[in-house]
Amino acid sequence: MSSIASLADVLHIESVPLAQRSVPQTPYEMLRQGALRAPGQPALSFFFDAEHFDRPHVWNHEDLLRRITQAANLFRSIGIGREDVLAFVLPNLPETHFVIWGGEAAGIVFAINPLLESEQIAELLNAARARWLVTLEPTPGTDLWEKTSAAARKVNGLRGILTISMSPYVSGVRGLALRAMSRVRRPRVPGLDIPILDFKSALRTVRDDRLEFEPPRPDQIASYFCTGGTTGLPKIATRTHFSEAFDAWAMSIFVEGGFAPGRTIFCGLPLFHVNGQLVTGLAPLGNGAHVVMGTPQGYRGPGVLARFWAIVAHYRVNAFSGVPTVFSALLQTPIESHDVSSLDFALCGAAPMPQALFSTFVAQTGTRILEAYGLTEGACASSANPPFGSPRIGSIGLRFPYQDMRVLIVDDNGTYLRDAAFDEVGVLAIHGPNVFAGYLDPRHNQGIWIERDGARWLHTGDMARQDSDGYFWLTGRKKELIIRGGHNIDPALIEAPLHTHPAVALAAAIGRPDAHAGEVPVVYVQLKPGASATSEELMAFAMENVRERAAWPRHVRVLEALPVTAVGKIFKPALSMREIEDVVRGHATDTDAELIALDVFQHPQRGLLAKIQAGRNAGALKQALAAYAFATELAS
Repeated sequence: MSSIASLADVLHIESVPLAQRSVPQTPYEMLRQGALRAPGQPALSFFFDAEHFDRPHVWNHEDLLRRITQAANLFRSIGIGREDVLAFVLPNLPETHFVIWGGEAAGIVFAINPLLESEQIAELLNAARARWLVTLEPTPGTDLWEKTSAAARKVNGLRGILTISMSPYVSGVRGLALRAMSRVRRPRVPGLDIPILDFKSALRTVRDDRLEFEPPRPDQIASYFCTGGTTGLPKIATRTHFSEAFDAWAMSIFVEGGFAPGRTIFCGLPLFHVNGQLVTGLAPLGNGAHVVMGTPQGYRGPGVLARFWAIVAHYRVNAFSGVPTVFSALLQTPIESHDVSSLDFALCGAAPMPQALFSTFVAQTGTRILEAYGLTEGACASSANPPFGSPRIGSIGLRFPYQDMRVLIVDDNGTYLRDAAFDEVGVLAIHGPNVFAGYLDPRHNQGIWIERDGARWLHTGDMARQDSDGYFWLTGRKKELIIRGGHNIDPALIEAPLHTHPAVALAAAIGRPDAHAGEVPVVYVQLKPGASATSEELMAFAMENVRERAAWPRHVRVLEALPVTAVGKIFKPALSMREIEDVVRGHATDTDAELIALDVFQHPQRGLLAKIQAGRNAGALKQALAAYAFATELAS
């Protein structure tokens, strides 16, 4: 297989039809192949706290497959059939992998963000019609059991709960106390008459050498995912076994050898998200590589980022995946004497990476950054900068082999008109085995498909262009998600509560450029005629009524009238331009730069662009703005 450096290499790979490739048909089959390739080599290492990162719990590939097989047989024994939903609300634990892949072999697995509140968890469980729930047992220091058990009381048709203990991974007095608590007091849910089983004990009752039922077919549903990732309303994507297995396989051949036996991948992203599950889960595990999981909170775990270079040196980590905020934080941690020469590449997605951050990280660490693009509806990843090509900073790279990606020109109704010319902006659309089966609620499927030459393409909601070398460049987002540190926030999550305020006529939430988080939410408000409310009052109202802490707006700005289009829709790009202008003016003040002229506008190829003319201290202003992802042109 060719090492990919250009689109020609992708096309060379595709000269062999996909049907002639040895592509695993399901995640379980892929994991079985990984176990056959490297049965006695380490598959999964987990350390509970960063202070003791060098004392992991380890499973080799044969052990891991046995635990996953055991979990699958357990779930089938308690009634999880092929079309039944097993939901989990868990941090990053080895058992989370057992639940995900064993659950998919038996039925349909639904990942739920453990940071959500109880009411949202209940809403999602009901929307998915979950039959069993897997979560933590009551554990000091976390309220997960309290939230999930309260949610369980509101779920129709829930048949039981499986609980997982963190005590095997906790040392010292705290570990002894957790183990004693598990033995003495089994959890119960007042007013809910369903079985509550201990996951570890239940596993011992089933075999681990083979599945005791017919394996899943490639076209059957394997998983449900909330498309908002970490925040948002219950818009649930349904994905097939083959879409997940194919996408993990396509990633593996794109970064040829990157996930091979003997390679080590660090997992710091959450396992309720597709990136954590596939990029730092199924792809390496299914190829016989070694995954190191750092703490139940991943990158958010105390001390993980501070000790990251020591972790890389100890495990000889070859690759990791992160969002721009992770890379930014790592730049604040000196490498010192740690040998990080094992690092070959790092994948970056979820949000655009500022050019200055990209260049500085590469210069200081010597690690290649492969900026990538993907979405839940496309299994996970669809494109990346090629590992053996020169990086094009700001691009989302080349499409993966055997999955098509194009820029399309559509009319106002989303009907296909033609393919875009090179460097012409249009809708980014994908087509291939990785594309999902649709949303669980059929109403959400309206407008997501584009018919092109008799084939169905997924309208990603992103605007993009493709250059003559095949590289794709995002220019904007039609779906208007706010991406805060890799967390997707639906603006409606902020707007809907503010619309209940008696003084508010209209509310529009957008992302404000932020040097650390990429974007932070701000909301613009138009008051009702004759009504009055201050920004401070509306901010307090938002913090009280917006359910997600991550979605709390940084600012509430009151305007006499919100900008609207000719048909009366709120024109959010105009608000985004205001925020970019405010960021530029703020840094001009901070750097004592003389700002002669500033114009923010929609560039046909580069998206929102700030065109700046500066006098005194122009260099300092340029350096400050390099930390942002929006395009700038500065003349002095």
